[in-house]
Amino acid sequence: MVSLFKFIKNKINKTKFGSYCLNGIPEGCKYCIRGEKLVLFVTGKCATKCLYCPLSELRKDSSQTWANERECRTVGEVIDEAYESNSKGVGITGGDPLVVLSKTLKYAKALKKEFGKNFHIHIYLSTKLVSEKNLKQLSKVVDEVRFHPVYLLDIKKQKEDVKKIKLASKFFKRKNIGIEVPLFPDKKKEIFSFIKKVERLVSFVNLNELEIGDSNFNYILKKYNVDKNGYTVKNSIKSGLWILKQCIRECINLKMHLCTAETKNWYQFKNRLLKHNALPFGERTKEGTVVYYSIFKKDNLKFDNLKKYLREQEGFFDKRKNRIIVNRQNLAKFSKSYRIRKTEEYPTYDLIEVEEYFIN
Repeated sequence: MVSLFKFIKNKINKTKFGSYCLNGIPEGCKYCIRGEKLVLFVTGKCATKCLYCPLSELRKDSSQTWANERECRTVGEVIDEAYESNSKGVGITGGDPLVVLSKTLKYAKALKKEFGKNFHIHIYLSTKLVSEKNLKQLSKVVDEVRFHPVYLLDIKKQKEDVKKIKLASKFFKRKNIGIEVPLFPDKKKEIFSFIKKVERLVSFVNLNELEIGDSNFNYILKKYNVDKNGYTVKNSIKSGLWILKQCIRECINLKMHLCTAETKNWYQFKNRLLKHNALPFGERTKEGTVVYYSIFKKDNLKFDNLKKYLREQEGFFDKRKNRIIVNRQNLAKFSKSYRIRKTEEYPTYDLIEVEEYFIN
């Protein structure tokens, strides 16, 4: 007879992108892992105020909207970023998108109109502000809803969250309803208790490795030990694997995805970089960064004259960094008269440099 241990081991799969799953993963996650999802951060404001929230100080409690790394003030800028990143869908997050519901709906409707009904939209919602009215509005443009339970860690109050999640079944098919929870090493029993309570209401559960950010740094360090990498909590993944095994033991037939920091940082983000448009004459690396050879105005007195008479096949003027990106075939020609920098940078809107130095 096959032992329970072997049965469990055979059921839990380690994915090729650094995570663990049971019975498959949600549709929205498939897009993210392939790097095909625009990340639309509609607001940093949230009614829940979780102490463990890992948002950066820049975004937490801010009313600004970001599409990937691009700060956006208009629908057009969000759509531009979707084109630039070659997105096939969007994950709407915050803060809590329900705090700015009208803005959330405006962006979601605009993206569906621009890219069509197959442009996959999933959204993250705190249960705090969930109502029948706002779920009905969202259901007209959102394909998949993911709930963050307010009382996840309080077994006595979990039923309040269950009531909110149950409302979703009026407007969404069960296969498009799920929960997303952080993996606290010492709270695995409370998390599993909640999963059992919503088993018949949702089709998937995302378990996220607990990460450390700017705003939750002090809270996390007081309660938990940190892994050697310095940004994840020790035994967080271990607690997630325990939950997966418990689900097998109790025959809970849900899609379970244990999403690690490795999955987000080394696969999801990297794949998004690889799909993002690069500027002309850039050379993409296998990590998704792009190498440019550039003449910067700050380094060259004759910059304006070159810009005026530059031929299209020789280079490209990048106004964001006030530089001319040179066609590598013309390096020898330009290096005689101009100082040229070699930069390796992200193809994202902020164009952050990984490495930069003069080649002459």
